[in-house]
Amino acid sequence: MPENFFDALIAAADPPVFVVTLTADGQRAGCLVGFAGQVAIEPRRFLVCLSEVNHTYRLAQRTEFVGVHLIGSDHASLAMLFGGETGDEIDKFAHCSWRAGPHDVPVLDDAAAWFCGRVLARHDFGDHMGLVLAPETGKVRQSEPGALRYHHVADLEPGHPV
Repeated sequence: MPENFFDALIAAADPPVFVVTLTADGQRAGCLVGFAGQVAIEPRRFLVCLSEVNHTYRLAQRTEFVGVHLIGSDHASLAMLFGGETGDEIDKFAHCSWRAGPHDVPVLDDAAAWFCGRVLARHDFGDHMGLVLAPETGKVRQSEPGALRYHHVADLEPGHPV
């Protein structure tokens, strides 16, 4: 089956996973994102893709700013919270430490690094919507351990059906 070679390649690459957070219409949302990465050097651009079945996707259609958080391997519980629960049923932010950041975007206190970016464009990628972001501000905590990667969350049961 053709997908097997592609799935194996992605698993071998073991890319980092991110938690995306945002605020729209006075509501907070966040989710675990496996499809993300830098897409330009100058000007700097970053692409995050949100599953169209989750709560964060619905709010992302009405926001201008998004927070992107790199999670350290010692904070896998953040990935479990933002990937294994749904904002349709719980307030994920009631279960973690965070603060209001730039443009009222939720910033996760335990993230290894984060940035806030302006949404420049939205693209339909089938079952995901891509947000092209212009990073504006952020922080890197130098003492954090390595990033949480795909293999750490490969068996995670998503909060919404895939």
